[in-house]
Amino acid sequence: MVIKPVVKGLLTFIPGVSRILPKGRTGGTNRASYCLEVWLKHLALLRASGMRAIPRTLAELGPGDSIGVGLAALLSGVDRYYALDVVRFSNTVANLAIFDELAALSKARDPSVSDERIARIRGAIASPGSERDGVTIEYMVPWSDIRVLEPESIDVIISHAVLEHVVDLESTYRALALWLKPGGMMSHQMDFTSHRIAEKWNGYRAYPEFLWKAIVGRRTYLINRQPCSVHLDLLEKNGFEIVSTKRVVRTDGIRRSQLARRWRSISDEDLACSDLTVQARKR
Repeated sequence: MVIKPVVKGLLTFIPGVSRILPKGRTGGTNRASYCLEVWLKHLALLRASGMRAIPRTLAELGPGDSIGVGLAALLSGVDRYYALDVVRFSNTVANLAIFDELAALSKARDPSVSDERIARIRGAIASPGSERDGVTIEYMVPWSDIRVLEPESIDVIISHAVLEHVVDLESTYRALALWLKPGGMMSHQMDFTSHRIAEKWNGYRAYPEFLWKAIVGRRTYLINRQPCSVHLDLLEKNGFEIVSTKRVVRTDGIRRSQLARRWRSISDEDLACSDLTVQARKR
């Protein structure tokens, strides 16, 4: 199975080839039902972790094929939504299509969602970056510059299957701490599986570094391979109180004897953790 990812990675070194290689989807956010499910999941987890009210300002890392998760949040009462990504994957036409489905789903779930609220959000989608009767949508691409958001301006930050792709995690967690208001909260879900790069869910930890470099090629992101403990350590290092964690543990991955040199000292907990969901509060 390793042949295909190696070939794909090596092709990125050929000038011009990257532009014609098939582009994979960035997640399930091209489906309204998925977007609503993701937002409601993070909202429920944040409430269980002590969040008292719907946040007024929300930032999302890596929204994906659409800003549908943010649109679901706006329908539930968020006023300002910031989509932070490295490449602009979505567009206004796609976002309007997703929004119309989300509006129907939201009204079916909660009849108190007003037509006036729906109209204001729709106007903000059509004019991103401008305020439409108290509703604002801004798409920040790329978000690598820490100055894209004002310090201490965000109530809540979320991400879903994103932080496992970020190369510079130290700068990212530092930025999250800067952007959040004191007492602000975050909810992140991370997928530590192979993303089809290896047969076993954690099989990428068997690849020696020279092979991994060939697989990554010249792509700016793939997966960073950092385990659960690195994320938790960075949260604490940057002034966050970890309020809640949920780990998914698997025993069907590669054995410790199969680990490449770089990963031989990894803890048993990190080796077996395939997914982490964490809620944290800025102290």
